[in-house]
Amino acid sequence: MRDERIVIGNADAALDQRLNDELTRFNVAATPGVTPPEELTVKAEHEGELIAGVSGWTWGQAAGIGMTWVREDRRGTGLGATLMAAFESQAADKGCTHVFVTSFTFQAPAFYKGLGYEEIFRWEWVPTLGRDDVHMRKQLRRPPSL
Repeated sequence: MRDERIVIGNADAALDQRLNDELTRFNVAATPGVTPPEELTVKAEHEGELIAGVSGWTWGQAAGIGMTWVREDRRGTGLGATLMAAFESQAADKGCTHVFVTSFTFQAPAFYKGLGYEEIFRWEWVPTLGRDDVHMRKQLRRPPSL
């Protein structure tokens, strides 16, 4: 007999943290000898106010970017590229050989391409018709030989 209760909701920080903790525990057990996943963030502030940031993770040889944002009046100034370079440098220092990022066509795929990211695939019509979800990767250095 099944007695589960299914609950559907919106944002749930406690659930997100629990899922992250459980998946991290599983992934660490499945990849002995690999550096565990760690969050990695880079931000720019001006007079105590956030003006740009990059948020992501590192795990073993991979790094991923979950969010990148630059305040509108600072876009096109090179600040985003500076933050990306700092993120990539820190990821490389942690042993990462490549970085992954996704960007919708209405966001910043050209920005990432300008930084050396290459499109590896795209989901067409996501989130809506006429827009795509572009997945990209940048090689930081050659992976070690097996």
